[in-house]
Amino acid sequence: MTTEAITDNIPAATTPTVKTDYAAITKNGLWTNNPALVQLLGLCPLLAVSGSVVNALGLGLATMMVLVGSNGVVSLIRNQVSDAVKLPVFVMVIAAFTTCTEMLMKAFTYELYQILGIFIPLIVTNCAILGRADAFAYKQKLLPSLVDGLMMGLGFLLVLITLGAVRELLGQGTLFANMDLLFGAHAANWTLVLLNNYSGFLVAILPPGAFIVTGFLIAIKNIIDKRAKEKRDKMAEKTVKGSKRVRTTGTIS
Repeated sequence: MTTEAITDNIPAATTPTVKTDYAAITKNGLWTNNPALVQLLGLCPLLAVSGSVVNALGLGLATMMVLVGSNGVVSLIRNQVSDAVKLPVFVMVIAAFTTCTEMLMKAFTYELYQILGIFIPLIVTNCAILGRADAFAYKQKLLPSLVDGLMMGLGFLLVLITLGAVRELLGQGTLFANMDLLFGAHAANWTLVLLNNYSGFLVAILPPGAFIVTGFLIAIKNIIDKRAKEKRDKMAEKTVKGSKRVRTTGTIS
């Protein structure tokens, strides 16, 4: 997908220029323009390694770190980078933060890094990160860009965790298994066995299961948005019916 296509999917409301509205940026990242449920960007790693909560949490945190860091640096250098070379510069910045994240995972969570495999280096090619750098950070000051990166990353992380939890529960009957890979030995007993003597549902932990669960999550979001819109429309109709007309013609003595 080209950068133009990526930015075309991002509503104009995501790039406020007159006054920074942090509440709108937060809602935009977590819900209105969520990269996984609305923009549908970065889905390859999301679908591939979200078979358990610990995998989803590891990849989500790594992606969020890169997103916040790259947004911050792109915002700082935006006045020194011309449009002609901005994309190569963005990729270099994202690659630098991805390398740092990869080295941190090798140092502190090596087993989880091996499980996630190629999808950690592939954060460089995550369209959601490049899209935010071009559509938001390149046009905004440092603080709004950091908040946008954090909220977009958090929105992506929450979808990953939800997807991982559903797939792990359906596929293995457990939650939070192997959390020691991320949090150390003291997390080894965090596993919750919710379905005893469960034989497992293989499709749930395979890529087709990821597509199915993601489809349900997108459908649930659309239903919630539709009902919220219907409620707002009804409230607007009540307001119109209850309004009073004021006579403005004639002469006042």
